[in-house]
Amino acid sequence: MSLKAEIVIDIPFHDVDAMGIVWHGHYIKYFEAARNELLRKLDYDYPDMEESGYLWPIIESKCRHISPAKYKMKIKSSAELVEWENRLYINYLITDLENDKKICKGYTIQVAVEKESGEMLLASPKALIEKVERLGL
Repeated sequence: MSLKAEIVIDIPFHDVDAMGIVWHGHYIKYFEAARNELLRKLDYDYPDMEESGYLWPIIESKCRHISPAKYKMKIKSSAELVEWENRLYINYLITDLENDKKICKGYTIQVAVEKESGEMLLASPKALIEKVERLGL
């Protein structure tokens, strides 16, 4: 069993180029929106992370573009937590809401860093593990 979250986004005009196609950098923003929803489901959103004494910077991201998203298109951005013991590894899939056609897919990797010392942890902190275990993952 894994934890998943998804959101629907209406592509706004300010996200497209002169051809009406979403600029490639905005897909990471759509990943972020789904990741925020996923973390809220986990009850470990960014303010919760900081309150627990940890920051979670992204150390790696990948976005594979499959087909373009366009102005006024409704898309679904999905996030799935696939690893949490040593890092947060989250997979993403963005699809056209109308026909479920794949638009892009990718992943991000985040690691825990102690807020006070700035030291990176080699294993996820107890604060995260307890949240995951509460959901039965």
